[in-house]
Amino acid sequence: MVDYKKVKTESTAVTRNKHLFYEQSGNIYKTVVVLAKRANQVGSEIKEELNRKIEEFATTSDNLEEIFENREQIEIAKFYERLPKPTLIAVQEFLDKRIYFRDPHEEETNK
Repeated sequence: MVDYKKVKTESTAVTRNKHLFYEQSGNIYKTVVVLAKRANQVGSEIKEELNRKIEEFATTSDNLEEIFENREQIEIAKFYERLPKPTLIAVQEFLDKRIYFRDPHEEETNK
């Protein structure tokens, strides 16, 4: 699992050179598919991690005062809101060549 807290990327959308996305795959549409799948993976991992941390604060009683005054849970939520979006993380990983991908259709035609 990648530590998304240490990923160095922009937290907002940035204009990029489209030729950088052709280099690895040779096709912009393949690149978009790779980025979408990786962004889904990243989003799922972040969501699972957040859910594990929030489960620590789960209580069996329905005490409204306790729900509204749980500062630690609020701080955890704020931290995860400030993380870069999964799509931006996937783009940075792709540009840093840290994503491995292959096309099974091309492998079948080369056999």
